[in-house]
Amino acid sequence: MRRPSAVRSGGSAAPTRHLGRRGFLSAAATAAAAAGLAACSGRPSPVSPAAEPSGSSSAGGGAGGSLTIGAIPDQDPEVLQRLYGVLAGSMAEATGLEVTYRPVTDYGAAVSLFRTGDLDMVWFGGLTGVQARRQTPGARVIAQRDIDEDFRSVFVVNAATGLAPSEDLTELAGLRFTYGSQTSTSGFLMPAYFLAEQGVDPRGFPGDPGFSGSHDATLQLVASGTYEAGVLNEQVCLARTEAGEVDPAVQLHSRTPAYHDYHWLLGPAAVERLGEDLPDRMTDYLLGLSADDPDDAQVLELFGAGSFVAAEPGDHDQIEQIGEQLGVLS
Repeated sequence: MRRPSAVRSGGSAAPTRHLGRRGFLSAAATAAAAAGLAACSGRPSPVSPAAEPSGSSSAGGGAGGSLTIGAIPDQDPEVLQRLYGVLAGSMAEATGLEVTYRPVTDYGAAVSLFRTGDLDMVWFGGLTGVQARRQTPGARVIAQRDIDEDFRSVFVVNAATGLAPSEDLTELAGLRFTYGSQTSTSGFLMPAYFLAEQGVDPRGFPGDPGFSGSHDATLQLVASGTYEAGVLNEQVCLARTEAGEVDPAVQLHSRTPAYHDYHWLLGPAAVERLGEDLPDRMTDYLLGLSADDPDDAQVLELFGAGSFVAAEPGDHDQIEQIGEQLGVLS
């Protein structure tokens, strides 16, 4: 497997931008979306049927030490096991470390285990990444995907509502509504912000909003009619649609403006244990993944990315500000 010896140039993250009220579906996108939820397709699926489930890898013999990786549980556990099993094997081969993936039960557990050093490196969403950095002095931002510079959420509705694709979020105000996890950037924080921008109380839905716990669960609850509408990570929407796993009862309503989201964080205990060059080694590995290499391409496909790019702590300043405004950050 080929690995460049230096970080790719030109991969710096785009600056945080103002998110205006009118950044939802354009006229062209609205017309395309009328065909149904499949209109959200257009990026590679993060789920590869060729990938085999794996919990850890000892490729490289563990001679360089061991690294435990984790991730927020934003998708079905079997999907995550497959994704991070493949990543662990690739990372171990490239770095000479023994890499193990440790699943967690909820978003809060990922933050807590990162703080205690039980997880060395974690794939966080924007909000949980901010929480983890606040609780873990010395945490290093390592990398993000190319799509995380321009990430979005999608609002979906049950077809029985009769709602067509629209930029008007006030149409959702009277519906039974569910978010994902209460600490999800794409499943709660940013959608709540955009709802409030259009004058919709993000916690004022009939019977109070639900919190499904994951993006997959949101799709299932809207499909069943338990909730008439919901919001989720666009990438999961794309992947499930392309895999034919979305019930036709689920229809696209709107797409949010862009924001920064997922990124890798490396804990200070891992750096103390494995050396000051560890952040550069992990960044070099991730930014060196190439779609031209078959093994690398499998990892990138599982992450729904064309590449990994550089990330900076300041990329998530706006998320931190919104988190404070909504009272989800202490």
